[in-house]
Amino acid sequence: MQTEARVGVAVEGGVRKLVQPPQQKPQQLGTVSQLLAGGVAGALAKTCTAPLARLTILFQVQGMHSNVATLRKLSIWSEASRIIHEEGFRAFWKGNLVTIAHRLPYSSVNFYAYEHYKKLLKTIPILQSHTDNVSADLCIQFVGGGLAGITASASTYPLDLVRTRLAAQTNTTYYSGIFQALQTISKEEGIFGLYKGLGTTLLTVGPSIAISFTVYESMRSYWQSNRPNDSTAVVSLACGSLSGIASSTATFPLDLVRRRKQLEGAGGRARVYTTGLFGMFRHIIQTEGLRGLYRGILPEYYKVVPGVGICFMTYDTLKKLLADISA
Repeated sequence: MQTEARVGVAVEGGVRKLVQPPQQKPQQLGTVSQLLAGGVAGALAKTCTAPLARLTILFQVQGMHSNVATLRKLSIWSEASRIIHEEGFRAFWKGNLVTIAHRLPYSSVNFYAYEHYKKLLKTIPILQSHTDNVSADLCIQFVGGGLAGITASASTYPLDLVRTRLAAQTNTTYYSGIFQALQTISKEEGIFGLYKGLGTTLLTVGPSIAISFTVYESMRSYWQSNRPNDSTAVVSLACGSLSGIASSTATFPLDLVRRRKQLEGAGGRARVYTTGLFGMFRHIIQTEGLRGLYRGILPEYYKVVPGVGICFMTYDTLKKLLADISA
């Protein structure tokens, strides 16, 4: 075979054929770089949306210690005004230090585990034989995302519980910081008190992260195949925002229940819910109505639209930047 390598043409049997240039493999990101990209992305997104995150938590736990007659029916703006007048503007970021301390390892593990669970799932024979199948890709993304979310939540859960308790404090300060809160909870509720609500959290985070990654990857792939010249940052921001809306809508009632489980017995208060998960759902519906399960959904939407978008955009941008530096 005579080859004209310079012009990318091969002549075989008198027939001229185009020769594809060798494809360069994408630069593999090291473990440290990948963990760093995930951690910074999560911490930045949470810091940017901290005021809305706190409002969401305050609305979610509003019905725990109030009956229907005295339950406050406040709007987002009136609750925000109350925080400013009673606690000061900086109170919007109450608990943000522990949020960053939680998000750095959580997001690092989440993104890192997702990439590795995907690789592991692709080695399963039944999925390996359907590598170009859309259903197989969706299955890998969904299962990989769910396992990644469970892994990240289980490994950083005590910090998540402390963050919720700090953010839920209003006028009375029972927990003054991360270490004091960890010590107080361990002393008053035992070491297992740091894992209160873990089961409900895993039931919530598993499907939530699974939906988030699946929607994000599917939409990004579709967008880039139809509009390949669009900015990667814009695509990541838009697809991340939509994935956040999808995951929050699907799992919000479970998220509300998990927040209330985390606050059970906080500050020496008596337990409100003495039954399991389904008993809590029944109690909330009976005392607050079906709408009670979606208390705080509006600030949640306001939070996830920029928050999840910023997280995915920052992660993808940092991955490219760190890959270029290491190259």
